[in-house]
Amino acid sequence: MRFWRALKPALYAAAPLTAALLTLGAGVMLLASGATPSEPHRFMRLMEITPVYLIEVSHFASSVMGLELVMLAFGLRARLDAAWVATMAALLIAAPLALLKGFNWEETAVLVTIAVLLAPFHGAFPRPARLSRMEVTPGWLLSAFCALVGAGLLGLWSFQHADYADQAWWRVMVDADAARAIRAWVGAALALFAFGVWRLLASAATPPVVGEADPEFARVRAILAKAEVAEPGSNLALLGDKRFLFSSSGDSFLMFGVRGRTWMALGAPVGRRDERMELLWRFRELADSHAARPGIYGLGAEDLPDIVELGFSIQKVGESAAVPLETFSIEGRKRGNLRRAWRKAAEEGATFEILQGEAVIALIPQLQAISDQWLAHHAGGEKGFSMGGFWPGYVAEFPVAVVRIYGTVVAFATLWTTAAHSAFSMDLMRYADEAPKNIMDYLFVELIAWGREQGYQAFEFGMAPLAGLDDRPLAPIMSRVGNLLFERGEEIYNFQGVRRYKDKYDPLWQPRYIAGPHKWVIPLLLAEVGLLSSGGVSGLAKRPRRPEEMRELPRAA
Repeated sequence: MRFWRALKPALYAAAPLTAALLTLGAGVMLLASGATPSEPHRFMRLMEITPVYLIEVSHFASSVMGLELVMLAFGLRARLDAAWVATMAALLIAAPLALLKGFNWEETAVLVTIAVLLAPFHGAFPRPARLSRMEVTPGWLLSAFCALVGAGLLGLWSFQHADYADQAWWRVMVDADAARAIRAWVGAALALFAFGVWRLLASAATPPVVGEADPEFARVRAILAKAEVAEPGSNLALLGDKRFLFSSSGDSFLMFGVRGRTWMALGAPVGRRDERMELLWRFRELADSHAARPGIYGLGAEDLPDIVELGFSIQKVGESAAVPLETFSIEGRKRGNLRRAWRKAAEEGATFEILQGEAVIALIPQLQAISDQWLAHHAGGEKGFSMGGFWPGYVAEFPVAVVRIYGTVVAFATLWTTAAHSAFSMDLMRYADEAPKNIMDYLFVELIAWGREQGYQAFEFGMAPLAGLDDRPLAPIMSRVGNLLFERGEEIYNFQGVRRYKDKYDPLWQPRYIAGPHKWVIPLLLAEVGLLSSGGVSGLAKRPRRPEEMRELPRAA
């Protein structure tokens, strides 16, 4: 027993891969056996004591069970408890079928032996996800398809080269055996096709979204109001499109979105610093138990030690700009253009005001009209997940900076604040068609002054995607591709323009990262972030309205 206890951790660690290989081999064996000729003498003895219909059913079912074992191998590799149970059942069902289809006692012995070897290792498959949540990639489906095609080709070759002498009754048996093999192979092929179509439509378990009508939403507000550790972007928790994990104390949360089998956390946990690792581990373990693909987007450099502890791979995706308020000034030659733009807007009648609560709600119709005008000039429509959108309930959650020209609202920005006053930022930033060209510079300068008065340490301008990625011979391929897009992809997105505009304020540029369980999965995670933020492929495909479509847009009051 002492020897078993010492060896058990190593055996349990090796069990999932070993079980997957053994099960895969058993499945391929059954597929090949079903597609090739039976041993004549054994088959004739079986015919004497077994009804023909039972042989036909066993032959067909054995091939389908072979395909099932091939697919279950993927679930065993993923350590699914349901896959272990299904594999044990499949092995014990396929074992007697091997006897009934052609008295293949060797196959029965192999199947029973594998079942006996797997029986003590139930504990090595701890993930409680159902088989319907098993992640089967296109590569795995292709592998199963190749195994099935290989079995069919082997059967074709075997029947063409089988030597059954010249006796007519042998030829009759071979023809019937070939028909059975074809039926079994076609049945397995149809089963694989049906499984592949189903997997294209299936998705991982989706926890419920926490929205305004959910009591948990009040918990999110309460945590944001007193969070020790939070970034301005943590306020995206109030967008109403997230799932949440709460710490045992209820003082912290981690938010994430779900798309297909991807669980994408947005930023590090919010709340107490000492509860961060608890939530990160719970997130990874919960995603693992649901056979989901976890990722974390928008991480800062200070988050990386914790992410490395999780065993995640990391990739830089851009840089965010933060202006220290204590040292910022519009005086001096360097800020001359900015100072002149601010003064010109003031001379044209611009005034600045911060509204909250009921005052914001009363102004929603005017803000909505400005937002609609702004959206008409920009592709993609309203965003979500990693960016805010103009939803009245969401806008009313925050202070709103309003710019008026002689009393008429021409621009606004919703503000993300933090309880610790470490930093604040803008979320939505929109202006009407009649707003002066320099209205955004005026808004930024006024916001920076307001933030300094409120005691904030920094004003965050948000992220410049793909900025700061290295193009060196030994740099990661993702960094080199990202740098190429940053340098040459202005037709796709104004990468360099965003960076240049924010550089006017001399911000501190801080790296931002995405993390995933494997390096190769990060491009897929980045694509999922884009789709989550845009509301799917249809959101990405939206384009600005043409001029003739914009004539009926409401004007700002």
